[in-house]
Amino acid sequence: MASGARPGAGSGAGAPGAAIAPIVPIAPIALWQQLGAVAVALQAIRSGQSGTAVLAAVDADLRPGVQALLFQVLRQAGRAELLRRQLAARTPPPAVDALLCVALALCWNPEDAPYAPFTLVNQAVEAAKHSAAARAQSAFINACLRRFLREREALLAATDDDPLARWNHPRWWIRQLRQDHPRHWQQILQANNRHAPMVLRVNQRKCSLAQYLRALDAIDMQATVVADMGLALRQPVPVQALPGFAQGWVSVQDAAAQKAAPLLLQGLDLRQPLRVLDACAAPGGKTAHLLELAGADAPLQVTALEIDATRSARIDASLQRLGLGAQVLVADATRPQDWWQPHCGGAPFDAILLDAPCSASGIVRRHPDVRWLRRATDIAPLAALQARLLRALWPLLRPGGRLLYCSCSVFRAEGDAPVQAFLAHHTDARLLPSPGHLLPGNADKDGAVPDNAGGDHDGFFYALLHKLPP
Repeated sequence: MASGARPGAGSGAGAPGAAIAPIVPIAPIALWQQLGAVAVALQAIRSGQSGTAVLAAVDADLRPGVQALLFQVLRQAGRAELLRRQLAARTPPPAVDALLCVALALCWNPEDAPYAPFTLVNQAVEAAKHSAAARAQSAFINACLRRFLREREALLAATDDDPLARWNHPRWWIRQLRQDHPRHWQQILQANNRHAPMVLRVNQRKCSLAQYLRALDAIDMQATVVADMGLALRQPVPVQALPGFAQGWVSVQDAAAQKAAPLLLQGLDLRQPLRVLDACAAPGGKTAHLLELAGADAPLQVTALEIDATRSARIDASLQRLGLGAQVLVADATRPQDWWQPHCGGAPFDAILLDAPCSASGIVRRHPDVRWLRRATDIAPLAALQARLLRALWPLLRPGGRLLYCSCSVFRAEGDAPVQAFLAHHTDARLLPSPGHLLPGNADKDGAVPDNAGGDHDGFFYALLHKLPP
């Protein structure tokens, strides 16, 4: 066979005289294409769309590179915005502004730039020329970025003292952290701007931690043990590359989130029939962990509640992959009258897990768009919802039972505050020993690696409440 040819398909392929189709090489994706897509994504996030939804709309071939660049841009967006203001006093049209900020975020620090600054500038201008929304101002973009390269040190010095540039978080966010965590606010912001590790939870119904470590070692994947059944990979990989992922051997779940199920179940007799509610359960990681911990023979009945039908479908998919079963309901946890009697028989629960909707301020490492999507005015309504959920679910818990309130937030308004307010108005509730606020990164409140959350973890809050008998 001639070089550069491949066997044809269909009748007569490869037979004498049959036409042989040549190999068509896959053209590499140009950097300007990626930068253009990143700018479109940044503009969408600035308009209020989530990064997850924005990336889902990106062409599959472009998506990995766009995501990597977009995450870096989002972690440097504060500095980039201030530099753009130095270069253009008036805000350009959204598409032009986004492309300028993308280039500045990626090239302002040569030591951290994914490509040489001159290359990034050239390719950003090329992206502008291919953009209907920015083409007319490609010369303006070129002039701004060339000026930045010439005057880089002076322009950086003009922005260095601004907290927006120093921390790359909104100013209100920085103020709130300084108020909530006066000793550790800088640690939190620094952690938020680093990459989060990829952490797995081993499904102990299917294999042991030691067995899975051997499976990883067999394909040269390195991991360290975190939490009770967790493994932090040295390098992140697509889930399809994980041994036994499709067969339910492991799930991806941060070390802090892996604390929920053991906290709720500790001290309960799993040999006895138990009814557990997982409220606000999507995407189903904590539901699955409860069932995995209980074991195949435990008479544990879990109801997973989720208000959003699309997100609820993810619970079903997770449970199916893991070979687990639970009652999954699409319903509003603040309205038990709609689902408790019809679907749960009105019988009280022995334990309730309330992973309340929140600002997601603790998982910024994994979702760097969150800091730019949230507004200071979002926190009070979220705190009010958390308080409503606590009040609505507490009557569903039997005396002697326990409710675990948690949120992936580092703001006290979504952690300590709603719990203390609840305790002040419910004399039948007692706070059991709980982790409280877990800070993101490698260190916790005392600056040491915490034993109770598995080292490098997301920001989280936990409060375990006991219901006293009448």
